[in-house]
Amino acid sequence: MKTSKISGFYKLSIEERLKIVKEFANLSDEEVEILKNTGCMKIDQVDRMIENVIGAMEVPLGIAVNFRINNKDYLIPMAIEEPSVVAAASYAAKLARPKGGFFAECDSSLMIGQIQLTNIENPYFTKMVILSEKENILKIANAQDKILVKLGGGAKDLEVRVIDTIKGKMLVVHLIVDCLDAMGANAVNTMCEAVAPYIEEITSGKVYLRIISNLATYRLARARAIFGKDIIGEETIEGILNAYAFALADPYRAATHNKGIMNGIIAVALATGNDTRALEAGAHAYASINGYKPLTTYEKNKDGDLVATIELPMAVGVIGGATKVHPVAKTCLKILGVKTARELAQVLASVGLAQNFAALRALATEGIQRGHMELHARNIAVMAGAEGEEIDVVVERMVKEKKISMDRAKEILKELRA
Repeated sequence: MKTSKISGFYKLSIEERLKIVKEFANLSDEEVEILKNTGCMKIDQVDRMIENVIGAMEVPLGIAVNFRINNKDYLIPMAIEEPSVVAAASYAAKLARPKGGFFAECDSSLMIGQIQLTNIENPYFTKMVILSEKENILKIANAQDKILVKLGGGAKDLEVRVIDTIKGKMLVVHLIVDCLDAMGANAVNTMCEAVAPYIEEITSGKVYLRIISNLATYRLARARAIFGKDIIGEETIEGILNAYAFALADPYRAATHNKGIMNGIIAVALATGNDTRALEAGAHAYASINGYKPLTTYEKNKDGDLVATIELPMAVGVIGGATKVHPVAKTCLKILGVKTARELAQVLASVGLAQNFAALRALATEGIQRGHMELHARNIAVMAGAEGEEIDVVVERMVKEKKISMDRAKEILKELRA
């Protein structure tokens, strides 16, 4: 009888783990060899990055072109499995260039660490006690990372909130930390752990959670672009404005609207070794602060052009984590040419805006499926067994017929080979 209860799996070698997985899942020798292929990374590198490693999974890596951000041109690496995303971002960037491209900015690199304090009888009085000890708390926090402090970062401020919960009132202490060019999770979490005992001592309360918040409201990135009416057409502008109005009024639409934004942002984040889950969580939480809304806005200026903006938290880094461990991430950062985390945040915000504009333009004109159709057909053709020039012929016929299926691909392929 199969069981997933395996004692000491983490202690085993990769070969031993693969043997167990092979037997459990009835894998072929060929499938096991596929799992062993770790691409450009050595197997021991992969084994140190996460737990219970059996291999590595590659994702297509493309380059978005045409981007001009703050009067600087970029080639932008994007790692994603979804068709049309890279092409859409590139096309949107091309349409933005006549009006100067994208203009972006980012706040500081401040992150919030949260310390949850419970068992407090007088929460508002206790809040004042904590604030009165601000200098000592910051001193304890900064003692944990002297290099960060020496470089100009570190714990900078303290906030205290009283919140109502199903367990009664609690105090939440916010430690505000400048992480400079790192995403900052490790530094912030370490500082929160360090100050917790002192906060308990001065309040007689009980600290439980001590962890970073991914709702990085002090680390917002913004980007804007103008799409000329002579470039995209007045009818397209009206269609995009109507699509935006729909998303603004309906959270069911806004969820997909924002998903399109994150298609671009997450693809660049993954390519550069950044924490994609933190970015997703922060973006959607920010969109929900006053009821779930789009992260972008669209308006028409006095000239009749479409003006687009985006604002969202952008906790990214160019040092630390996978950014300096994964060889592809290191190379992608070099291609991108960014020097600071704030510059990377500006690029990601611009890509998110471009991606969203491209999606709305497609929806407002020919529909979203047209861009996906050919790439989807190509995948089907390959899966059906087409090779070389056969692929193009099969794709062309399926798209023309609007019959994209495995059965049709095999029929066309059989006809070609006959």
